[in-house]
Amino acid sequence: MALEIERRFLIKNDNWKEFVTKKIFIEQGYLSKSSDDWIIRIRFTGKDFKITFKKHIESFTNFEFEYCIPQKDGEVIMSNLSNTIKKERFFLKVEKKSWIVDCFKENNYPLEIAEIELSNEKEDFKLPSFISKEITGLQHYSNFNLAIKPFSNWEGPYLTTQKNN
Repeated sequence: MALEIERRFLIKNDNWKEFVTKKIFIEQGYLSKSSDDWIIRIRFTGKDFKITFKKHIESFTNFEFEYCIPQKDGEVIMSNLSNTIKKERFFLKVEKKSWIVDCFKENNYPLEIAEIELSNEKEDFKLPSFISKEITGLQHYSNFNLAIKPFSNWEGPYLTTQKNN
C-alpha cells in the first residue's frame, strides 16, 4: 500500500535556494471533478507521463498510487484537460532532510509552497529559516484546487502571498 505523509508550508524568503540539489518542470492536470473522493492526476515531467490516484485518509496522510503511462496516451489525455497547473519543482537537502519547493507558473504565480514527506505523522523535524505558515490540510492550497481556482483569482482572507507574512 502506498502512503504519502506530507506537510506543506508557505515560504517567507528566498533562503531555500542555497539548498537546491536538482530542479524539474512539471505540468499536471486533473481528471477528477471533486476533491471529496479519489483525485486522479496526470503529470508530465519532460521525460515521462505518470497517472496518480490519491485519496485523503487522515491528518496529513493520503493513499497515493502512481503509474507510468505511454507518452502518446499522456499527450492525448493532457491535451483534453482544462484543469492544469505548471510549476518548477526544486529538490532541497536541509539538515539531512529532503524538502521540495514548488514555484507555480502562469495563473498561480507567484505562489511558492514547500513540502516535506515524512515516514510517519509523528516524525520530528526542524523548520528551516525560509518557512512561513503551515498550510497542510488547507484545501484551497492543494494542487487540485489551484488547477480549478488559480491563485491569481483568489480574493479575501486566503489571498496572502507568502513573502508578506
